[in-house]
Amino acid sequence: MKCPTCQTTLLIADKKGVEIDYCPDCRGIWLDRGELEKILERSAEHLSNRSNYESDYKKYDYKEQHSDYHKGHPHKKKKSFLDDIFDF
Repeated sequence: MKCPTCQTTLLIADKKGVEIDYCPDCRGIWLDRGELEKILERSAEHLSNRSNYESDYKKYDYKEQHSDYHKGHPHKKKKSFLDDIFDF
């Protein structure tokens, strides 16, 4: 299959039982029917377990951010459970 954006051949990665098509050039991610639902279902299952929630809190370093936090610090994207799936 070709990438709809740049026409490069898509690669397939199996992440936690979900096949994800991705473009190595433009880094686009393309999901087939039902794959988004599988990802959302697994995410909900993962976060419904309190021990997973607490370990993610520690692993991804979630902190309280004050209103003046961004004045002296550049914006950094928070990591989450989904980063493990979309790590291309």
